[in-house]
Amino acid sequence: MVVEWAPADFYRPVDGGLQCTLCPFRCRLRDGDTGACKVRRRRGDQVLTATRGTTVEHWSAVERKPFYHFRPGLRLLTLAPPGCSFRCDYCVNHRVSQYGRDPAGDSALPHTPTDPGALVRTAAEQGAGIALSYSEPSLAAELTLELGAHAAPSGVPLVWKSNGFLTPEAVSRLAPALAAVNIDVKAAGEEDHRRLTGAPLAPVLRTLELMRAAGVWVEVSTPLIPGTSDDDAHLARIAGHVARLGPDTPWHLLRFTPTYRMARHHPTPPDRLRRAVDIGHAAGLRYVYVERALGAGGRATRCPGCGTEAVTRDVWGPGRSLLRDGRCPGCGQRLAGVWD
Repeated sequence: MVVEWAPADFYRPVDGGLQCTLCPFRCRLRDGDTGACKVRRRRGDQVLTATRGTTVEHWSAVERKPFYHFRPGLRLLTLAPPGCSFRCDYCVNHRVSQYGRDPAGDSALPHTPTDPGALVRTAAEQGAGIALSYSEPSLAAELTLELGAHAAPSGVPLVWKSNGFLTPEAVSRLAPALAAVNIDVKAAGEEDHRRLTGAPLAPVLRTLELMRAAGVWVEVSTPLIPGTSDDDAHLARIAGHVARLGPDTPWHLLRFTPTYRMARHHPTPPDRLRRAVDIGHAAGLRYVYVERALGAGGRATRCPGCGTEAVTRDVWGPGRSLLRDGRCPGCGQRLAGVWD
């Protein structure tokens, strides 16, 4: 694979090194060092990043990220610059996300330079948005800002599917470029989160609060990982984290798929997912979703006022919306979201 390394931002001089202000690891790079993310390295007085190019460029529906309360039916041009600040053993996208850590995937990984202006023009012509997903978009902060500079005047929404592992300084710079984020809360407490991801949980929870305060539409996802986030106690604590953002925060429960270093585990049973939905509702959340294992009912949006099924969704994308100006067709209550 040929990777083009381009100049990176988000660094400041500290004691003879250059310290990252993007990620809470705050790596201090001396000449020749590579950051913990493996996609940023120092060369002389400059830091370079491999995340101005993409390993993926394809179209998908906004529902697939998943976003269920943001612009239903919107098509997204999805990009995936390489790398991740986490090292999850269950990652279904490990060939992209674990660049620099797992040589098995690096040599086969295609990598294409991007033209942010051209990408935004393509999306605008299609009446679409742009998503950064599959890997960790926060590591492509410079690309995000470049895309955002073109997207804002063109009316093209820019969205992330992210692990939320950013510094407050980074959030303040990047949030104005983003229309929506879906952030994973993978564990209930610090010890479990560090064991699963190699990183602390607190910065993720803080990012959720800061993104919401900045006016970015926020949805949350939780994969039900065996031994980490799949029992009642863990799920109740995670639901509490989500509920503190507000009862209208959509919570997506993701079925665990055996893969990568956890290939010998079993998929999440449907009964466990159904129980997780009940736990979310018990925590006060109005919108709790399961994409596949519970059928169409797990994907449907119901009015919290009268229970009317207002939005249905297919597995691979949009279904039917009965909302009118974001309001329930049964009782007229406005449902939280960005509906048009």
